[in-house]
Amino acid sequence: MAQSLFQTQVPAVTKTAGERWQDVVDPVWARLRNEADEAAEKETLLAGFMVSAVLGHASLEAVVGARIAARLDHAEMPGALIRAAYQEAVADDRTIPQALRADIMAVIDRDPATTRALEPVLYYKGFHALQAHRLANWLWKRGQRDFALYLQSRVSALLGVDIHPAVPIGRGLFFDHATGIVIGATAVIEDDVSILQGVTLGGTGKETGDRHPKIRRGVLIGAGAKVLGNIEVGRCARIAAGSVVLKPVPHNTTVAGIPAKVVGEAGCAEPARAMDQMFDDYIFAGADI
Repeated sequence: MAQSLFQTQVPAVTKTAGERWQDVVDPVWARLRNEADEAAEKETLLAGFMVSAVLGHASLEAVVGARIAARLDHAEMPGALIRAAYQEAVADDRTIPQALRADIMAVIDRDPATTRALEPVLYYKGFHALQAHRLANWLWKRGQRDFALYLQSRVSALLGVDIHPAVPIGRGLFFDHATGIVIGATAVIEDDVSILQGVTLGGTGKETGDRHPKIRRGVLIGAGAKVLGNIEVGRCARIAAGSVVLKPVPHNTTVAGIPAKVVGEAGCAEPARAMDQMFDDYIFAGADI
């Protein structure tokens, strides 16, 4: 099994009684271990789980690879094969470990229900679906397309998130709740995007070729929104819940309605981080896109 890049860079840390993990190179991994320690001390019935899920591993990548493998394990594709593939992927492509850490911090930053790195890493299906997609995308680019499509199918069936493995996704993505997210094969999602449940990034029919949306950096897409066709949603735009977007969205604007229209400015520099889906009624006087 390939060794993780971060595993080779982070020295072994010995902990004495009363001390907490210290790790200058990888603070996200150090934070996760501290939180697992605290959880094991507070809820002793979960101590064994914390050891097997976090504390018994040598790196953050090993924890996430094992967690994805455990969730997707099946007799026809044992979790051990998925885990080995994930470790090979993170060793081969350093952008995957970088994106992993950014994704964890995005959840902590944007989800008011989340206070620990432990929560997305161990419990959140949207986070697990995203990390499984990063593996599937790596496999797709290497020509292992049936393996990639198998992972897409398994994640869709178990976690309710359906992303074609060809889709490139930037770092710092946040799937809030995640159920019912569908993303088509030629879509593109850049860094620091937030997508809520029930969102579709789809086509408009049976057209072929480049046919899915391009979501630029910092965009917030509200629950149940449908963005259809080969259109661009500009940087730091905001799409209101339940909207159907059929035309390009200018950067730093808010769109709402069926079909969606520009109803005002985005309201802040980074809608994806603010996660603010409220806007005043008066802005509905906005013009069509």
